[in-house]
Amino acid sequence: MLSIVLIGVSLSMDAFAISVSSGISIPGLRPFYAVRSSFFFGLFQFIMPVAGWFLGSTFAGYIDAFDHWVVFALLAFIGGKMAFESLRSKDGGEKDEGGKAVESGGDIRNMGTLLTLSAATSIDALAVGVSFSLLKQGIWLNAGIIGVVTLLICLAGFEFGRRLGRLFEKWAGLAGGLMLIGIGTKILIEHLIGN
Repeated sequence: MLSIVLIGVSLSMDAFAISVSSGISIPGLRPFYAVRSSFFFGLFQFIMPVAGWFLGSTFAGYIDAFDHWVVFALLAFIGGKMAFESLRSKDGGEKDEGGKAVESGGDIRNMGTLLTLSAATSIDALAVGVSFSLLKQGIWLNAGIIGVVTLLICLAGFEFGRRLGRLFEKWAGLAGGLMLIGIGTKILIEHLIGN
């Protein structure tokens, strides 16, 4: 059981980093969005090992071949968009009728962005599910533990990021975008070095 919790912690680190960066970069992020995002991060971390377990070892070769490129591309795109929008809003970018900056698709309040990030940060969990199937381990309890651990860690990440965001609000959007690009780059480098 402890080993599954530790696997859950390690798998949740990318989602945790995104939670922190979102908490930093979105001033006044409502608890609803933090809870919803944490739920989706946890849900995808539950679904992916189950999918990997059912697809078995034949799918592992396909995932290992390109998962790092998919994650890198998704995170770099979303992070770049977030950084760009942050810089544009500092130069007087889009405003609503009240003069408040308009938030577009670069943050977790946008459902499409949230689903993309949830999928991108959980791709590695597919391989974990495949390994569970090869080791003849049950999947439902293991995947449930991984999902709950991710949910709790992400909730803590949003709160931590929110507190940091108050200190660094001026550059928070840029920092959050660069963090996402950094996470994608780290994943890409780890897989390229490991292969």
